Amino acid sequence: MSIAPLRTTPRRLLWLGSVLCLLAPLALAAPAVSGVGIAPIHIPDPVSGGQTDGFVFYPSTEPTPGTVTLGPYQVAARPGAPAVPGAKPLVVISHGNGGSRLGHHDLATYLASHGFIVATLNHPKDDFEDTSGVGHIEVLAGRPVQVKSTISTLLADPHWKTLIDPARIGVAGFSAGGYTSLMVAGARPQFTRFVDFCEQYPNDENVCGKLAQFKVEAAKSGLTLRQLMEQTQGQLGRYGDTADPRVKAAFVMAPLSLVFDAHSFDTVKAPIYLYYGQNDHVLRPDANARHIQPLIHTLAGVTEVPKADHWVFLAPCAPSLAKQIGELCSDPPGVDRQQVHAQIDTDALAFFRKAFQLPAD
Repeated sequence: MSIAPLRTTPRRLLWLGSVLCLLAPLALAAPAVSGVGIAPIHIPDPVSGGQTDGFVFYPSTEPTPGTVTLGPYQVAARPGAPAVPGAKPLVVISHGNGGSRLGHHDLATYLASHGFIVATLNHPKDDFEDTSGVGHIEVLAGRPVQVKSTISTLLADPHWKTLIDPARIGVAGFSAGGYTSLMVAGARPQFTRFVDFCEQYPNDENVCGKLAQFKVEAAKSGLTLRQLMEQTQGQLGRYGDTADPRVKAAFVMAPLSLVFDAHSFDTVKAPIYLYYGQNDHVLRPDANARHIQPLIHTLAGVTEVPKADHWVFLAPCAPSLAKQIGELCSDPPGVDRQQVHAQIDTDALAFFRKAFQLPAD
């Protein structure tokens, strides 16, 4: 998503590293939600021709008895629990560079517990197992089309399509997943802005750490780095349109957004909610979140988390996990990740309900 993966961390760290008037009465008449179910899904990958994996979180009529252990996460969902019948809004969550389909499990379970279907996915060549595609077109253009494929897969599935309202679909994402969500909502990037950024901030290892490698790659083709990025720009539609008109709302957290310019949001129609940390050292706000804030004409809201760094948007860690990977699980003094996520959950729910014209509890 960026010229360099966001931070260089061991693989285990990267686990953390996302007719309406007729339907509304049906939703109100549905059985009450008392728990959350979770089920694995397999999603065709338009980039490789293979597939990637994800999860679907959904409202259940049966209580959720505690948590289930999935990898390094304690997830508040029950595998195979019976679903509440009836069509519900869908939100797809996109993880950040080197992340995973469970990196934002708490947001997924919260939305599901309030009547949403939530899907997550691993982005190939930019997940916890492999970040080799970062900065290349298969990730830059691949991420949004993988989200589109997730939506199409669920709407075509005999089981899931009966539980999803196709007129109420949204996306959410963190970091590179924020970029992905903006792209799906219709934003158009300008990849030469990577070059502009790295010329201004050559020591920014998080974005420009692989700059030398890309210069070598460009030179082998007889190109400058800027020409290489222009070539990449020309391949943006390689796997199909990166925008998805089915998506009606986007909730983005600390988005990689330095690639967007004054005209990138001209055709965006979906409302966008923007969240970021005041002291983000990975994706500096002045070049990312605060840079795009005045450019988004559909901006529905913005929240700056005081004192927070980049990783505050990852799910709060269990104590045992925090001992192993404190760097990604800890926050600056004065920042309580549990409280931050409680507010994120509340704001995300309120945002999607308003965007989809749904009633509150």
